[in-house]
Amino acid sequence: MFIHPWDAAISPAEWQQWLAGTDRFGILAVNNADPAHAPIMVPTHFTMAGDEILVHLARPNPVWRHLEAAPEVRLAVVGDYAYIPTYWRAKAGGPDEDGVPTSYYSSVQFVCTPTIVDDPQEKADILMAQLGDFQPEGKHAEVAPEAAPYGRMLSGLRCVRLAVVGVDAKFKYDDHNPVDHRIRVSDHLDARNRGLDHGAAREQRRRLAAIGEWRPNR
Repeated sequence: MFIHPWDAAISPAEWQQWLAGTDRFGILAVNNADPAHAPIMVPTHFTMAGDEILVHLARPNPVWRHLEAAPEVRLAVVGDYAYIPTYWRAKAGGPDEDGVPTSYYSSVQFVCTPTIVDDPQEKADILMAQLGDFQPEGKHAEVAPEAAPYGRMLSGLRCVRLAVVGVDAKFKYDDHNPVDHRIRVSDHLDARNRGLDHGAAREQRRRLAAIGEWRPNR
């Protein structure tokens, strides 16, 4: 992922806080075991657990033989995205139609080493961690091998521990442009109110408050 200096995360805490506020749903990219064919892309929820990412997938998923052969994989998350039209980005005094369109978005990508988990108790532990992440209010039975209602289902899935070895984080919200430009675009996004426009406007304002006028050697 190409990252301009002005699009980079201010600190690891920035992408961590952004990710904590998302649904933690991404695309797991795995090299095809046959290099003549395209990579395998698996959409999935995931749970952060320190320096690991926890995932579970159905046993019939065709990714497994590719995952078993992959020394590294990538998990990509994208959110708060919006198309920014030409006439929102025209230079002051110039024709609106001469503006250059762009996309706004937040993205975090993890490079990981995978470990496939088949032990029933370890799978149960991973599923309990994911339930605690996505369903903190509880209201679910315990996941335990040989115990109803979930124990008999464990054989139908496999889990993956992804040890994080690298993180790329990007927040693309025109931070190199003047403050008044960014304020104007945020207002346009809220007024348009389509798709994830409000999220993109919120992220742009957050970055503006943190960065202000962009300085290359800030």
